[in-house]
Amino acid sequence: MAKFSFLLSVLVVAVMALSTTAFAPAMHSAPRPITSLDVNIKVNVGDGEPIESALRRFKRAVSNSGHMMELRHKRYFENKQEKTKRKIKEGRLRKKFERQQRKRMAKRT
Repeated sequence: MAKFSFLLSVLVVAVMALSTTAFAPAMHSAPRPITSLDVNIKVNVGDGEPIESALRRFKRAVSNSGHMMELRHKRYFENKQEKTKRKIKEGRLRKKFERQQRKRMAKRT
């Protein structure tokens, strides 16, 4: 009987050890979900390049990415009507710049 209780206790300990390792959460963190604001901007600084020019290139890249404007819009609550109006206005502005660009390219050739 002592042998049986010993085997039973070993079996219980083994099952407990197996269950804690099998169902324990992983030690590494889960990858963050990518949102529209998750932007990775890198600027490579060349040898002998002044830091001011690299900083200018970085600022231009941040401006072109558009995520700072998105942060500005998300600063306060924007209802659906305001969002729609803003999107229409942005679309008009984008179309205007496209027309200007096409006009410049047509003059170039």
